[in-house]
Amino acid sequence: MNHQIPSPERQPVLFIGHGSPMNAIEDNAFRRAWSALGEDLLAEADSRPRAILCISAHWVTRGWWLTGMASPRTIHDFGGFPQALFDVQYPAPGDPELARELAEALTQPSDGQPLGLDGGHWGLDHGAWSVLQPMFPKADIPVIQLSIDMGCPMSEHLALGRQLAGLRSMGILIVASGNTVHNLRAMHRDATPDQAYDWAMAFDAEVADCITRHDVNGLADLPGSSAVGRLAHPSWEHYAPLLYAAGAAGESAYASFFNEAFQGASIAMRSVVWR
Repeated sequence: MNHQIPSPERQPVLFIGHGSPMNAIEDNAFRRAWSALGEDLLAEADSRPRAILCISAHWVTRGWWLTGMASPRTIHDFGGFPQALFDVQYPAPGDPELARELAEALTQPSDGQPLGLDGGHWGLDHGAWSVLQPMFPKADIPVIQLSIDMGCPMSEHLALGRQLAGLRSMGILIVASGNTVHNLRAMHRDATPDQAYDWAMAFDAEVADCITRHDVNGLADLPGSSAVGRLAHPSWEHYAPLLYAAGAAGESAYASFFNEAFQGASIAMRSVVWR
């Protein structure tokens, strides 16, 4: 890969628990924490990312794809919310040249083939823009989104995540967006952020324990080994982005947590920064 602009500072890796799309416009503790993190990341001139690679739970494909357009559209992939949320636009540019080089340099874990390049079908879904807008409101950092292939085992999500590790030294900020617990059918909308089902707290604690112990492989094993896994995730697309982030961070990175709370008793907002 020859598209390397010197970066004075190696970028961290982020896993953001995004929760409800309303977090993008409501003034709550979750959004304020995202904003503070963005300010921290931009505090020093030489720490500014030259691009963002975002892995969202909301772009599920066969095989793996990267957005390759110059101007990715803002996708409002939800329903039943106020018009103010549909009015949000996040006009961050893409980076077609970088996307092409990443597509050629990264390989599909299943067959070793290059990643696919999407020239206009997708864009930035709400798993991406709902967290990037509070973090980087000027929308002036190029964003490329990476899809997730949910037809593969968890080990392959982790394997592709490990391939992303070298991007950090190129000045590329990796932002994975999902939730450590995500069960919409069990939501209790009157629950406070400190209230959650026992199984939700248990699975979130298992995830946190693996991260604290630097047990990256253990994170990939949890969907098959946790006694409460199927309650925490009736489907696993919101968990998978965590594996890309953990793989990119590696076993030696220091992890810190924030937003260690819940929405609706069944969505864990735990977020992680690896440095």
